[in-house]
Amino acid sequence: MSNELINFLKMSRESWKLLHQKTRPLLTKEELETITSLNDNIDIVDVTEVYLPLLNLIQIYKINQENLSFSKSLFLKKNAHKRPFIIGIAGSVAVGKSTTSRLLQLLLSRTFKSSKVEMVTTDGFLYPNAYLTEKNILQKKGFPESYNMELLIDFLDAMKNGISTSIPVYSHKIYDIVPNRMQKIESPDFLIVEGINVFQNQQNNRLYMSDYYDFSIYIDADRKHIESWYIERFQSLLDLTKNDQTNYYAKYAEMPRQDAITFAREVWKTINLENLERFIEPTRNRAEVILHKSQNHKIDEIFVKK
Repeated sequence: MSNELINFLKMSRESWKLLHQKTRPLLTKEELETITSLNDNIDIVDVTEVYLPLLNLIQIYKINQENLSFSKSLFLKKNAHKRPFIIGIAGSVAVGKSTTSRLLQLLLSRTFKSSKVEMVTTDGFLYPNAYLTEKNILQKKGFPESYNMELLIDFLDAMKNGISTSIPVYSHKIYDIVPNRMQKIESPDFLIVEGINVFQNQQNNRLYMSDYYDFSIYIDADRKHIESWYIERFQSLLDLTKNDQTNYYAKYAEMPRQDAITFAREVWKTINLENLERFIEPTRNRAEVILHKSQNHKIDEIFVKK
């Protein structure tokens, strides 16, 4: 264990799965397939052995948050307002954040049947391509400067105060913010916030985004594995967009496949890997739980903050 993770309890998958009494999974194999991202690899065994114990831990944090909120309202002689339990999920591009987020959304909905569980991605807080082009930072898309961090902080603050709001929507199909389309987030009981920059801070600002989360997860893996998954996902996207000229990836699908893969490897090396090393991975220790994946996408180790 590196010094960075000295404040974490490391558990093997074998030890972790014993923390949950075996019960019937909360979803079917077919449902799991509908929420699994391209090239991710997850099955019902993973749900039972990894995600159900994680759900138990989230429940502990939720009870603690409710008790603290109630006690503080009594102490301050203020009425406690309704606000969501906010979960942040971070990690590299192509590491499986979206699958984990959708899975947790479904599991929470099944566990807390009367609760409203919303999910947002921080992609919606990217500046539009026109703005990035104007500022000459389109090639830095995904880096801290490409996000409207002030808008993201305002959104989290509104959620923390129980205020409904609307946020921009991002489309991977057009590789841009969707014009004139907003996602309305109204009084959720749980809010999952997923993205590569979930634990990052505004530039030159003392406000910590991680302060807004009641629970947080970082999905980790060896960089060589993530690169491999990134290339696999890229090729899957090319296969899906061959006959769709409206898709951003169509131009790459028309290239000789090996040329397209060479291009993707260069993008990984010059953009995604640099972003991971400089800005994403250094925020890892702000998470409450780190889920570490092995080569086949399977979670093999779990780190829990002490």
